[in-house]
Amino acid sequence: MSLVDLKPAPTPENAALLLHPSDNVAVARLPLVPGQSLSLGGAAVTVREPVPIGHKVALADIPVGERVRRYGESIGRAARNIEAGSHVHTHNLDYEEAPPAYHFPQEEIPLPDPPQRGPFFMGYPRGDGRAGTRNFVAVVAASNCAAHVAEIIARGFEGATLPRSVDGVVAFPHADGCGHAIGPDTALFRRTMEGILRHPNVAASLLVGLGCEVNQIEQYLGLPAVIPLTIQARGGTRGTVEAGKREIMRLIEAASAAERATVPATRLVLGLNCGGSDSFSGITANPALGACSDLLVGHGGTAVLAETPEVFGAEHLLVARSRNRQVAEKLLRYIDSYKCYLNLFGHSFDSNPSPGNKEGGLSNILEKSLGAVAKAGSSPLMDAVDFAEPITARGVVFMNTPGYDPVSLAGLAAGGVNVVVFTTGRGSAIGFPTVPVIKVVSNSQSYARMRDNFDCNAGLVADGDRTIAAMGREIFELVLRVASGERTASERWGHREFVPWRIGPVM
Repeated sequence: MSLVDLKPAPTPENAALLLHPSDNVAVARLPLVPGQSLSLGGAAVTVREPVPIGHKVALADIPVGERVRRYGESIGRAARNIEAGSHVHTHNLDYEEAPPAYHFPQEEIPLPDPPQRGPFFMGYPRGDGRAGTRNFVAVVAASNCAAHVAEIIARGFEGATLPRSVDGVVAFPHADGCGHAIGPDTALFRRTMEGILRHPNVAASLLVGLGCEVNQIEQYLGLPAVIPLTIQARGGTRGTVEAGKREIMRLIEAASAAERATVPATRLVLGLNCGGSDSFSGITANPALGACSDLLVGHGGTAVLAETPEVFGAEHLLVARSRNRQVAEKLLRYIDSYKCYLNLFGHSFDSNPSPGNKEGGLSNILEKSLGAVAKAGSSPLMDAVDFAEPITARGVVFMNTPGYDPVSLAGLAAGGVNVVVFTTGRGSAIGFPTVPVIKVVSNSQSYARMRDNFDCNAGLVADGDRTIAAMGREIFELVLRVASGERTASERWGHREFVPWRIGPVM
């Protein structure tokens, strides 16, 4: 039975979801109670114990040590004998970090030719060939020591009447920029900040530093449309705020010259992210976003999959569809280096699922990742890049980021993503200062509970009211509208979270 056949009323055939014919567990579409009958995959099962919505129920006896399968893939081994109809979760499922078999591509997938015609959006063409979906003036703190001043300057323009084409003056406060060990940590931070300052959604920037921090603003003076200010040289907080406001007025005037114009969808760089995931994320929202990704890629655009910890356990699926072996090996190097990073702190990838993920039915990182990679659809993986590196390839691209949502969004934005679609099951309220974040929820219960935070309810798939393909088309059309200026829920609420990735020690 497919998801499109589901009806709202529970029956033995639709009370749980069988995701692959070889699976020995199904996912409860509604809470299951002892004695309830299920009929899935040609087998009849009687529920033995309560199974919460989104959690797994065994469809057959699973002896201790036997693999438990979801999506047709192993998600671990039975920690003890599991009887048919039993609840399967962390109490009886052992995590197993076993290396998968990789099937590397044997032939090169050629780069696609740009489509002759396709959909368009109303964006801001930039001189470097990219396009903005917003037109902001940014006030960026070079370090935490300048964060408060940057916020004061930006707040001075809240409620101000701005030119029609200027979306606002936004601050980038953060807790970093000093106390770094010079080396990879500072290089990563500088790359992130350069990407934020050069972003196509930013018309011009004011960069505010204290003056003595590690992240010296002189490093950024070659960037176009960046005005530097240092607190120590401008007479302290008062003098810097006054000077900053004068500079912002000039930057607003310059930014007002930009106008929205018709731009082909080939210039859309769509960030794919998920947070507060539940078991339905990999059944409804993520596959629907994957269908949207395939549509965008088919029209010559770019979709960027991130969150390295939430690719682990499913990387073999991306390896098999990589453009060539070099791209596949690059992806695997990022995963290996992330594993070494975690080992420094005595952790593994399975430290990733949060308490909320587990409450929503996800038992371990393998199960979470198999659902998470569905966001990238089925198109070939054309490139893999490090955190905050510029994204230049068309098609599906992987970026090495943490699974922690605000840090992942910072890397995607710094790489040039100009719209983000963020899927969630438990619920999320995150946004970004200069990039619109579209929220797609995986289930109708969360949609009803946090409706003002969401832009799209993919729970309609599990309810039987949409197909994956139809929901993917809805998300794609929503992306075009948001890229053209329609505001998202996170924008309406003013969510502007920004957290760089600090990998080194605090000095």
